[in-house]
Amino acid sequence: MHLTVLSRSASIYTTRRLLETARARGHRARVVDPMQVEMELGGEAPALYHRRRPFPRTDVVVPRISLASSHYGLAVVNQLQIMGVPVVNTARAISASRNKMRVLQLLSASGVRVPRTVMASAPSRLKEMARLVGGLPVLVKLLLANEKTGVMVCETRASLESALEAILGLGQDIVVQQYLRDPKGRDLRVLVVGGRVVAALRRRPRVGRLGRSLRQGARFEPAELRPALARAAVDAARVVGLDVCAVDVLDVQGTPYVFEVNASPGIREAEEVAGADAAGAIVDLAAGLASARPGAQGATPRRAGGTARGRDRAASSPRAAPPDALNPRAPRASH
Repeated sequence: MHLTVLSRSASIYTTRRLLETARARGHRARVVDPMQVEMELGGEAPALYHRRRPFPRTDVVVPRISLASSHYGLAVVNQLQIMGVPVVNTARAISASRNKMRVLQLLSASGVRVPRTVMASAPSRLKEMARLVGGLPVLVKLLLANEKTGVMVCETRASLESALEAILGLGQDIVVQQYLRDPKGRDLRVLVVGGRVVAALRRRPRVGRLGRSLRQGARFEPAELRPALARAAVDAARVVGLDVCAVDVLDVQGTPYVFEVNASPGIREAEEVAGADAAGAIVDLAAGLASARPGAQGATPRRAGGTARGRDRAASSPRAAPPDALNPRAPRASH
């Protein structure tokens, strides 16, 4: 198998581990920076180039698209799909996962429990929004144009007033979310690969900090998942349409609530803390997608270049698009 990882750098832990693991399994693996890829449309067939040369031979692609390169990187992933190259996480699913309200809409419409959430375009309604989700404490999320999310935790009326002052005049959409708590002050991050749980971690925030960001000094420990929690994580990945993702879940009095889905999770904690072979699970999934591609057995796979064979539709990828939020039971369309 010729595996391509779309990533800005081979030194990133997850990217490096995918390369090492693929090569250890006898595959050929490389990193391609999506920002150094050129796309062509309107000719005989869609084409891709890397540094003005034909895109290297590729049987399957693992996108690791950062927020900073999200729009262009997802266009590259979409071009690969148009040309029939299997991808681990489609452009549509990654894009949906980065729209925080869209994810919650999809999950809620499909029966996956989420925290009570309201969204508004007018920050002046912040106090009313907090009341609608059950009162303080609440999470206030500022949805920025670059798809990053600023998060504030408001526990008191004073902190809510401060948040209102901070965001007034910014002109950004805001989401206010019920702040659910595990009785032990911990939440779960579940790594799902190919429809199964590969690792589960409990996160303990620093004393005095309620923020759930992985970069805010939280400590990690391996966790055993109850079947209901595992099902919630797997269902969330399926609903959003992701082959690989991290699902953030809270266990509230025996009921699982999903509050976030991450399409490009780091795997360091899953491997170093939980002892899971996360890179191996992802590489094996990619190999399965490559072997399932039409013509893969005993034939030279199509190159991601501008040949007539590149006209095959991206429907060769076996996964489905996320269902429509208003009709979650509708048949899924191929990409």
